[in-house]
Amino acid sequence: MKRAVIIVAGGKGVRMGMQTPKQFLPIAGVPILCRTIQQFKNFDPTIDIYLVLPTTHLAFWQKLSEAWIPPNQYNLVEGGSERFFSVKNAVDILPDEIDIVGVHDGVRPLVSVANIAECYTKAALLGNAVPCIAPPESVRIVDKEGMNNILDRNAVKLIQTPQVFHADILKQAYKQPYCEQFTDDASVVEKFGQKINLVNGDKNNIKITTFEDINFAEFLITKTKK
Repeated sequence: MKRAVIIVAGGKGVRMGMQTPKQFLPIAGVPILCRTIQQFKNFDPTIDIYLVLPTTHLAFWQKLSEAWIPPNQYNLVEGGSERFFSVKNAVDILPDEIDIVGVHDGVRPLVSVANIAECYTKAALLGNAVPCIAPPESVRIVDKEGMNNILDRNAVKLIQTPQVFHADILKQAYKQPYCEQFTDDASVVEKFGQKINLVNGDKNNIKITTFEDINFAEFLITKTKK
């Protein structure tokens, strides 16, 4: 069974107030995006990697990554105006021999090999697999009038990546017209008429958005090495 992963890295570092996009910032000396790619290579050395970047970031990435990731280990894809179009650009060039494909946030470098394997295994059996975790805090929902009510947190899941699908399903789903409700790949596939299968995620599989996230990630990496 031939596997692929589409790694989407379109961040601009706005929340951090940085000129350098967050996916290129180092964690324990290694660029975030390089760590992310390496985790999928650790899972399956033969996996096909499709790295999606904004056109304006391509030259910067190619120079930055020279010391970490050989260019023959991934396929570089130009991103679109929305995440949907970025993923679609990669989906549209997937070769026919790909059976299972995942889509992963480039700024989730702490995804474990075990969690990746769980998602690909379940997707092969069920058609798709989307990792999630339960929120540890109490949850309230706010309506359009500003009123808020308690929500059963056991009924709420926080969605992560990689979201993994049979390649033929994902290809067909991405032929749909774009709509604003498409917040991730699961929402695209669900709109296509597929039931989404949730699997256990990992609380450490955080999405890097702030400097606090970088500090936490470095702590976890240092702790793992001890």
